[in-house]
Amino acid sequence: MQIGTQARKYRLQGAGLDLALPYLMLAPGLMIVLGVLVYPLWDGLRASTRAYRYGSPISDVGLQNYVHLWSDAQFLNALWVTVKFVALSVSLEAVLGFALALFCLREFRGIRLLRTVLIIPMVITPVVVAIVFRLIYASDAGMLTALSEAMGGGAVQILGNRLNAFIGLVVLDVWEWTPLMFLILLAGLQSLPHEPFEAARVDGAGAWRVFADLTFPMMRPVLAVAIVLRTIDAFGTFDQVFVLTRGGPGEATRLVSIYGYDTAFKFQQTGYAAALFVTIGLVVLALAFSAIRLLRRIDAS
Repeated sequence: MQIGTQARKYRLQGAGLDLALPYLMLAPGLMIVLGVLVYPLWDGLRASTRAYRYGSPISDVGLQNYVHLWSDAQFLNALWVTVKFVALSVSLEAVLGFALALFCLREFRGIRLLRTVLIIPMVITPVVVAIVFRLIYASDAGMLTALSEAMGGGAVQILGNRLNAFIGLVVLDVWEWTPLMFLILLAGLQSLPHEPFEAARVDGAGAWRVFADLTFPMMRPVLAVAIVLRTIDAFGTFDQVFVLTRGGPGEATRLVSIYGYDTAFKFQQTGYAAALFVTIGLVVLALAFSAIRLLRRIDAS
């Protein structure tokens, strides 16, 4: 009788350990998530409702920082520059990435080497990319100026001209992140069923009709996901701009990330900068939810 009671006790203890073991194994990861993600988010929200002086909070201002944000001409200009930069960069990356994916979908000699070469820009550190492009764009000894002088021209002004600096930043971003679009879209193309394409070829459909009637409609969900991911990432672009132009000349390339950095560290307006980044985070979150709804509509249709 006593032996049976002890065996039942050990089984209950073992069952309790089996129930608690998954939670014990998840606890370290949960603590890391709370420490790395949740606490900084909460601290940022709290800081956005305060006024700071030399890094120390001096008073609670409620939502005043958020109200002031939408009447700040510099913030609105930085937001407009960011929207233009994201729209132009992501559009070009989507078109070029799709074109490259369609080209590399075919199998021919050297295709594996070509695919490897095409993804090299994406794996290079953004700071290194910005330094290289700064050397290319330099008006005194840059590669563009050297080519221009070799053909009898003069110095090429990229970073010293407002429009040229913005275009140069877009070119940098397109060069670095088109491979991401290329990889996502190539994977999507390779996963498409072969039967509809074989039937279209049997019916005598040309390349354009196959693309317009089959390839593009079937790739719309994948293309939408790629654009959403790249758009969210592009809103946080900082490294390349900071190294290449620091937001200049003037405010031509002053993205929201650069304006927030200057506000927090150059002008020591910590609470205002926190409100700025929280607002941008909410804008990006709204874009993500809108994209999810769009994807559901595409799947439903």
